[in-house]
Amino acid sequence: MIYLDYNATTPCSVEVVEAMLPYFSEKFGNPASRTHAKGWQADEAVKLATEHLAQMINATPAEIVYTSGATESCNLAIKGVYERLKAYGNHIITCSTEHKAVLDTCAHLEQLGASVTYLDVDNEGNLYLADLEAACTEQTILIALMYANNETGVIHPVAEIGKIARAKKIYFFCDATQAAGKLAIDVQRDHIDLLALSAHKFYGPKGVGALYINRKTPRVQLVAQIDGGGHQNGFRSGTLNVPGIVGMGKAAMLCQTEQHVQEMAQIKAWRDEIEAGLLTIPGSLINSAGAQRLPNVINIAFPGIKAERLVSRLNDAIAFSVGSACTSAQQKASHVLQAMRISKEVLDGSVRLSLGKLLTAEEIPLIIHQFKQAVTALQQ
Repeated sequence: MIYLDYNATTPCSVEVVEAMLPYFSEKFGNPASRTHAKGWQADEAVKLATEHLAQMINATPAEIVYTSGATESCNLAIKGVYERLKAYGNHIITCSTEHKAVLDTCAHLEQLGASVTYLDVDNEGNLYLADLEAACTEQTILIALMYANNETGVIHPVAEIGKIARAKKIYFFCDATQAAGKLAIDVQRDHIDLLALSAHKFYGPKGVGALYINRKTPRVQLVAQIDGGGHQNGFRSGTLNVPGIVGMGKAAMLCQTEQHVQEMAQIKAWRDEIEAGLLTIPGSLINSAGAQRLPNVINIAFPGIKAERLVSRLNDAIAFSVGSACTSAQQKASHVLQAMRISKEVLDGSVRLSLGKLLTAEEIPLIIHQFKQAVTALQQ
């Protein structure tokens, strides 16, 4: 099977697995155990991994808090800020195309008294920065906008958002789950105060993520969502997942190599080649074609057919998805494409292909051929 669902998850790099293995059995200590060598050994491993992860986003190790993944990071950031600052303001600004980890968290807080503005996007999935500025009030405590969309690959103007947030003295939380490992993230340059990451999106293990929390100016204050022991400066208690953290740190280190940069350039070239081939299918179109997008994402529509039927027809040959892996089990239409106000025919026929580093040049013509064959059959 040709795997084209890297936005859902990536395989662990061989180097990541090798780095993790000793910490399951041989070096099994708890980093919170301060009285013996096993604990010191685990603590040193966590510190080294944290240095690599912090370097990837231009943060300091003290600003990294480990979680179970990006969903928990989003919850900690949004709920934590709201609970800490609700006495000063209850308004949060987000966007209608955000991941459900953000949208569902905001909906939960609305039930607790929060006021949430959901910004619209144009038909390419781009934000209106003027709308963002206009939405800010004296009650606004948080702007929660993603770095890049998981379904369309559309990249938000993060630097401009950060400038607006900093000028208005509002915290800026950015879900960078899909951007990590694909784009150069710099929390200092872009005035990001909180940033969510998940290791399994950049060739690390599942079940471990991180939240960057700005400890400079402004020094972010938030309320912990998991109590018990005061671990990680009280932001997130619980025994650290040492193998997972070691793996995440190794994956972050690999993302900063020249080899990785070359791999991403190759992936973009293959993405463009696949798009060109698929656009020869009559009626096909690329969603968000005119927007700045991640180099590995194709969101393509074949109007007149049902995306689910295309997935079913190709599921022995190619792994790809209809929308987000986090919501596809519910069999609901993509809220991202709906927010872009595209026609129902285009919406129903849209699929997402997301490329990664295990793809080969030999597979490119096979992908195009398989899709042409399947779409043609379904159109008859």
